[in-house]
Amino acid sequence: MRTTLRDVAELAGVSPKTVSNVVNGYVHVRASTRSRVEEAIATLNYRPNLSARSLRRGRTGVIALAVPELDVPYFAELARHLVSEADRHGWTVLVDQTEGVQERERQIIGGLRDQLIDGLILSPLALTVGDLAARTDSTPMVLLGERIHNGPADHVVIDNVAAARDATAHLIGLGRTRIAAIGAQEVPEGMTARVRLEGYRRALAEAGLPYDERLVVPTDRFDRADGAAAMAALLDRSPRPDAVFCFSDVLALGVLRTLAERGVRVPEDVAVVGFDDIQDGRYSVPTLSTISPDKQQIARVAVDLLNQQVVRGGSGQADAAGPQEIFASYTLKARESTLGRSGGGPS
Repeated sequence: MRTTLRDVAELAGVSPKTVSNVVNGYVHVRASTRSRVEEAIATLNYRPNLSARSLRRGRTGVIALAVPELDVPYFAELARHLVSEADRHGWTVLVDQTEGVQERERQIIGGLRDQLIDGLILSPLALTVGDLAARTDSTPMVLLGERIHNGPADHVVIDNVAAARDATAHLIGLGRTRIAAIGAQEVPEGMTARVRLEGYRRALAEAGLPYDERLVVPTDRFDRADGAAAMAALLDRSPRPDAVFCFSDVLALGVLRTLAERGVRVPEDVAVVGFDDIQDGRYSVPTLSTISPDKQQIARVAVDLLNQQVVRGGSGQADAAGPQEIFASYTLKARESTLGRSGGGPS
């Protein structure tokens, strides 16, 4: 037989209401009473009926996280932090993949799972502000990423333009003058690439260096194969670049492979900077200099914003004060791919 709340109350010599208050974390319970209840819970191995609790509260205890690609290391690492932060609020996380397809993203914000989840954290690639404005579902929602700014929903992002500028300025500060950029994208889903290209161009302009389209290599995706192919194309041109800013660490890992195969020294001949600070870059040879978004902060802020919406009843929109757009922090991690072996190992 499953131990009930009444069993705990009887053993502790208190009312079922008092046991409920202890289980739900209410502070106005005498310390001695709380201690007796907790001892009874441990003795009987009592576990609250979460399904019944959810029904009473009108909540499921589940939130959804939707990202473009689950096998992209940045999203995998971010998801780990989001799951940990959600656990602080007692939420289980349902993870979904959109592949950056607009119709798929529209379905996700359209309420297909509104009876299953308490809230949604979404990193869109294809949605428009119009898509969000037309949304009728009331499920609380927080957006991540660069696709939509100043939209009708709470949003957590880093300043990608400033971060890309800092990455490029780091290379300029090392005396590099022919700095290539790998990862440009002109497709509608390529907002991340566009803002990082803007930061790259700003750094060049501020340093008085010309913007040379021959040094900017577009890629279909941010993956290793694209980075490797782009670097091979750059090495076949004359003059070669003396530095490369990659719009993701995964691109940079492909770049490092091509440079090694061609016998090009990093950073002596070509310095390399990535973006995202994935764990693989801390153990590549050489270790990868990169822009490091504070993933833990992004996760914490996103989950807290979602919780605020859930607590106040949730409308699927921001509160009366308007949507909050919060910029998380980032740092430049300078490692061996720009500083050489004296620049240190994984950190």
